[in-house]
Amino acid sequence: MSNQALHLLTFVLYAVLAILFWRAQAAGNAEQQNRGALGFAVIVPLVLHGWLLYDTLFIWGALNLGLVYALSLILWLTVLVYWSARYFYPLSSLQTLVLPLAAVSTALPAIFPDAHILSQPASGLFDTHVLMAMLAYSLFTIAALHAGLMSLVEKRLHHAKMPKVLQNLPPLLTMETLLFRVIAIGFVLLSITVASGMLFSEQIFGHPLQFSHKVLFGMASWVIFAILLLGHRFYGWRGHTAVRWTLSGFGFLVLAYLGSQFVVEVVLHR
Repeated sequence: MSNQALHLLTFVLYAVLAILFWRAQAAGNAEQQNRGALGFAVIVPLVLHGWLLYDTLFIWGALNLGLVYALSLILWLTVLVYWSARYFYPLSSLQTLVLPLAAVSTALPAIFPDAHILSQPASGLFDTHVLMAMLAYSLFTIAALHAGLMSLVEKRLHHAKMPKVLQNLPPLLTMETLLFRVIAIGFVLLSITVASGMLFSEQIFGHPLQFSHKVLFGMASWVIFAILLLGHRFYGWRGHTAVRWTLSGFGFLVLAYLGSQFVVEVVLHR
């Protein structure tokens, strides 16, 4: 089967599952379905998506990390985290929201197939550094999604009727607990990424450390998340404060890689 056909099949499977999850939400049994057959079925497009990523991320022995491929990887990891955690947290409503995004992410590489081969010399250390960074991006994407939804729920609590999609979200305390656990894991991965980039710059990138805008924005994001975790641990930061700091840190991460890639690939066509 060709890659185009696999992209189409994966897109269709994600889309069908998204529709089934929406129907389960409307019927009020989404959580039961997510922990049963419907949730287990997500593994099929997830495996296909993972194969497509493996087949397109590594081209001619080099790492291809163009904008659409990076987005696809982030959303694949996001679905994987939700799928793995579904037995521990009530995540059916969040899975319902992310599945359509994952479907779109599988279509983008087929629509915009231009590769962006990273120019650094191929090495296992370089590939590991970049892929760990993308895992951190994925976890902070989940954190940003949670923070945004928490903000919406808090704003709608005093309204007479809350939109159905918000009614089915996990309790705020559950979302907040998961938010800080995801941020903590993402922070560890981001710390390793930043430290390895600084300590082993010549081995990873082939040149001494250069303080580019990516390094600056990456460090700013690391500092923001470090302050947030310390504030939560010692001063009990939560609610609006946690949401603001989370979204600010995520914004700097977006600028560090995805923003610059958008300018290079979409605006400058390089």
